[in-house]
Amino acid sequence: MGSGEARVRGLAARAGGWSARHRWAAVGIWVLFVVLAMGLGSAAGRVDVKDSDQLKGETHTAARIIEDAGIDEPAGETVLIQARGGALKATDAEFRDAVTAVVKAVEGTGRVTDVTSPYDTKTISKDGRSALVQFDMRGEPDTAGERVEPVLKAVEGVQKEHGSLRIEEIGGASMMKTFDDAFGDDFQKAEYSAVPVAFGILLIAFGALVAALLPVALAVTAIMATMGLMGVVSHLQPMSDTANSVMLLVGMAVGVDYCLFYLRREREEREAGHDARTALRIAAATSGRAIVVSGVTVCVAMAGMLFTGLAEFEAMGLASLMVVAVAMVGSVTVLPALLSLLGERVERGRIPFLRRRGGGQDSRFWTAVLRRVLARPVIAVVVAAGALLAVAAPALGMKTQQLTLDQEFGDSLPIVQTYNRLNDAFPGGSEPAEVVVRADDINAPEVKSALADFRDRAISSGASRGPVEIKLHDAQNVAFVYVPLVGGSDQDRAGDSLDTLRDEVRPATLGRVDGVEAPITGQVAGSKDFNDQLAGAVVPVFAFVVVFAFLLMLLSFRSLTVAVTSIVLNLLSVGAAYGILVAVFQHGWGASLVGAEGVGAIITWLPLFLFVILFGLSMDYHVFVVSRIREARLRGLATKDAIRHGVVTTAGVVTSAAVIMVAVFAIFGTLSMQSMKQMGVGLAAAVLIDATIIRGVLLPAVMALLGERNWYLPKWLHRLPDLTHDETPRTIAGPAARDGGEPLKV
Repeated sequence: MGSGEARVRGLAARAGGWSARHRWAAVGIWVLFVVLAMGLGSAAGRVDVKDSDQLKGETHTAARIIEDAGIDEPAGETVLIQARGGALKATDAEFRDAVTAVVKAVEGTGRVTDVTSPYDTKTISKDGRSALVQFDMRGEPDTAGERVEPVLKAVEGVQKEHGSLRIEEIGGASMMKTFDDAFGDDFQKAEYSAVPVAFGILLIAFGALVAALLPVALAVTAIMATMGLMGVVSHLQPMSDTANSVMLLVGMAVGVDYCLFYLRREREEREAGHDARTALRIAAATSGRAIVVSGVTVCVAMAGMLFTGLAEFEAMGLASLMVVAVAMVGSVTVLPALLSLLGERVERGRIPFLRRRGGGQDSRFWTAVLRRVLARPVIAVVVAAGALLAVAAPALGMKTQQLTLDQEFGDSLPIVQTYNRLNDAFPGGSEPAEVVVRADDINAPEVKSALADFRDRAISSGASRGPVEIKLHDAQNVAFVYVPLVGGSDQDRAGDSLDTLRDEVRPATLGRVDGVEAPITGQVAGSKDFNDQLAGAVVPVFAFVVVFAFLLMLLSFRSLTVAVTSIVLNLLSVGAAYGILVAVFQHGWGASLVGAEGVGAIITWLPLFLFVILFGLSMDYHVFVVSRIREARLRGLATKDAIRHGVVTTAGVVTSAAVIMVAVFAIFGTLSMQSMKQMGVGLAAAVLIDATIIRGVLLPAVMALLGERNWYLPKWLHRLPDLTHDETPRTIAGPAARDGGEPLKV
């Protein structure tokens, strides 16, 4: 290759080189891919996770029996009629008049069926001050919230005529409507605001309209394509609305990050004197490679969710994995093509008063920090690690559970107060356990006797205070038994009542009849089954993610030390995020700052979800920073100088990327639902810690202490595939560079 041509090898470099040479073809292929993916997804339609697939255990069995029987359980509603101040009793004439008025009013709407009086069903509290009128909504239960308003207005009308009584409605349909009215737009607002927030931060980071638009355009098109692919894939693995929201969050985060890494490096190389083509080649070989390594690591982490056995988690994991893969491919293919097409025009649309921020500018702040960290690395490690361990300490007492209505929404909604009053008067009445009984003949004498025996023993055992309601479906040979659990909204006490039903009452009654299935489901049962399933998945998921992330780091940097330190530092940042969650949402420290007073627990699914998401996303920064350190070391710089160069030159892009992630995640921290607030705060806190204390202090301090041992690889591991780039990109030929030779291996 006597012409001085240079060639780079590897997936990212080859893809970037091809795209830069065939830029219109690369852009056209990307647009075609996005359009085809959306079209195929629209044509295929999306299959959502069914109730029978949500959980394993008894909850799954009960849902399967109901589904097989073809029974659509209607949305049940309850009207609580309660004396104010204790003056009236359910036996008084005025109270009876109110009950009659409620029954007549709701029946008059034509929207309900099976209206029952408390005097017939014995749904009167022990103190005689409260009674329940119960009924079902007509039509599909999933859309009952859209039809319940006339019923609510009818109940409000009765309330106005009986001021001495409190008359309030609660149930599946009324809660659905209330939540849709109060929070239905919350998620959409949060999702839609993520794009302008990210764009605004990028505008400040680049100071130019076109440069800021590129990362957002890549992220948005990657999300659009993934939404289409989700529709196709959902026929094999059902999806969900939650998976859609998580996909959007992850897609926006990684899509912007990857483009930011690439674009900043390309600008840096151009400022160093390279022509546009050479700058693109270097960016492809360095940042492109870092994007591929990071993307594969994130995909592996997301794949960990597939080991939970929980349909919702599997949907979230697969959706996140797909959007990361799509964003990664787009970053190393269409982005180089766009940069090649735009050339200097990427600086178009300069914003007045915003100085141009080049890729190669050192950060004065991080330069000052690094000077102190590298001067005293032992002190830096002790202080930073000690601070993170102290922050993580509260996580040792983490309490997880499915949040009850009052925990999820506090007292912000009137219906929550109704929920609390109902549980006080009828413990467990708002969320009873549901026994789904299937028999060969549901009307057989021995089955009816067992059902009656179960009802009596449920109360005599102390698991329920009643009333226990039995609803028969003769044609399907199925019966539903509704058992209000002692403990009500106290999940621990209600869980004990559930155990009594499952372990004592059922075996002694329904369990003695041959051919009878009687799984127990309901909100408390679902929470317990979910916890049991999740507990069994923790070790396999943690092991899978950690082991594969370790192997990827080992192959990408050919260093046992880098692989080990990357895992340890990531675990430390995840632990600190857990500690912040527990301190704020469980112990209430600073809870008023985020509107989280009185929650007292972490929602069950969040710890595992956070681990997988954070372990994947934090690898973005780690791979990017360590790659620059290794480049500098290969170029001949001393270890400390290489560390300083790697951290300081990447500080700008890491800071910009982290600010975008924190801002997007913090949007979800402003939502009213505590589960979403916990997710947003946990993700934002972890990313902030990771981009500052971990990457800016702990990583350089640890690497400075290790010195040349950072690159240690035992001889018996030398046969591993070499995925590193062995020569510094500065050795690539200049303006005349064309394909030929191979100074870089990627």
